[in-house]
Amino acid sequence: METWFTITVTLCLIFLLRAILSLLQKSPTTKINNPFPPGPIHIPIITPLIWLTKSLNEIEPALKNLHAKYGPILTLRIGSRLAIFINDRFFAHQILIQNGALFSDRPISLPTEKFLNSNQHNVNSSSYGTTWRTLRRNLSAEMLHPSRVKGYAQTRIWVLDLLLKRLKFDIKSNVSVKIMDHFQHAMFALLVFMCFGERVDDKILDDIAKAERSLLLSLQRFSVLNYWPKITKFFLRKRWEELLRLRSNQEAILVPLIRARKEAKKNGLCNDNNNPRAYVDSLLDLKLPNEEQRNLDESEIVTLCSELLSAGTDTTSTALQWIMANLVKYPHIQQRIADEIKKVMPVSDKEEKEEVREEDLHKLPYLKAVILESLRRHPPAHFVLPHAVSEDVDFNGYLMPKKGLVNFMVAEIGRDPKVWEDPMAFKPERFLNEDGTQVEKFDITGSKEIKMMPFGAGRRICPAYSLAMLHLEYFVANLVWNFEWKVPPNGGDVDMSEKEEFTVVMKTPLEAHISPRI
Repeated sequence: METWFTITVTLCLIFLLRAILSLLQKSPTTKINNPFPPGPIHIPIITPLIWLTKSLNEIEPALKNLHAKYGPILTLRIGSRLAIFINDRFFAHQILIQNGALFSDRPISLPTEKFLNSNQHNVNSSSYGTTWRTLRRNLSAEMLHPSRVKGYAQTRIWVLDLLLKRLKFDIKSNVSVKIMDHFQHAMFALLVFMCFGERVDDKILDDIAKAERSLLLSLQRFSVLNYWPKITKFFLRKRWEELLRLRSNQEAILVPLIRARKEAKKNGLCNDNNNPRAYVDSLLDLKLPNEEQRNLDESEIVTLCSELLSAGTDTTSTALQWIMANLVKYPHIQQRIADEIKKVMPVSDKEEKEEVREEDLHKLPYLKAVILESLRRHPPAHFVLPHAVSEDVDFNGYLMPKKGLVNFMVAEIGRDPKVWEDPMAFKPERFLNEDGTQVEKFDITGSKEIKMMPFGAGRRICPAYSLAMLHLEYFVANLVWNFEWKVPPNGGDVDMSEKEEFTVVMKTPLEAHISPRI
């Protein structure tokens, strides 16, 4: 029977053996004699165990304290890997933009990660090279090109209608509404259609959502399995079996959708005006040029579809909840958005007045400012996915070693008091000129200067950042236009405390009293 005692003893044995072996191995040679960036003392066995036993909610404040002591570039040894953390926007720009080619690789995936990412055959985890370029180019061209995004406009209208109906039904029987479930359901409906070209029923949609979120929320539980897998498979076999079961459930749900689309494609039922090209269509056609032009297998297609679903739903629904939480907390901001929308809405007929159209969004600078401020103050991810250094680099007097991991304190960079006055306050006006117009072309990609990086920056920036901004603007505009959002009548304030799951969510999920505005 699995117990904490067994786990602790296993970890101690693993790290003891690893420490002994590391002493017997020769240190890697380098032509750069600079020291590693500063950091706390590394004690074999003890230090890795300390970090492994910390929850995600504990790691970030610990890193903040260490940065305060050691400076903006910090080194930790987590397991057998050297990890460097950056909390300075200038250093982030030098690394990600000015020296992007040297810092755009990914670390070799750990065993559990390889199992879930099909041996690094997805956009996020692929090493910097031919496979990554092929997969990213396919995603960008087939799903994220402006013409493709526009082709899904009717799908967004359908999903908006679905979301509004669910909210209207919920407010009939509840004084206050827990909105996160509604946001996640809507985003899954949208991304499932974009992925598979099919409007699935609620049962299948819920099964997909459950399979995806079960895996995401369990990832930390499986991290211990990455240390000497042959040993942990024996001592922690129930946990290995749980990982296998979760992946099997995911494949059991997604493979039938892939095969159904493959059959429809074979019969010429895809790519008409009513059935735009889906992501899985492009994956069925894709060939890997550095692997003898082979097609992707079903497991790899599952991995890529899962990546799109998770990245497009969890982050967006999390951002939506943070935005609406601030609009409930600050009614004057919500009212200003409603007034701005009212000025640009057509008045010719009732049907048009119920939807803020995509073509009207560019006329709503204050709405965009609210969304940018929420992404600055409440980025869904407080770290990027780790970058790996492709060769030894002399950076700011320190050695950044080949294969070393580099990560960035996304939330800290976006809350830098040297850049943002009163950074913890929610002030959308930061992104507006004095006359209320938007600050000219605020660069959220950080290509010229990094002031915030909710989507990352450089060559590994989230490829779907434009799509995410569209979805946030479209759904927030229509949620405000259709409903008035207030604190529940039983009183209390909106709790803006954070909790880290797959993304950084509200510790106390938002509940709001919602009433029709129109």
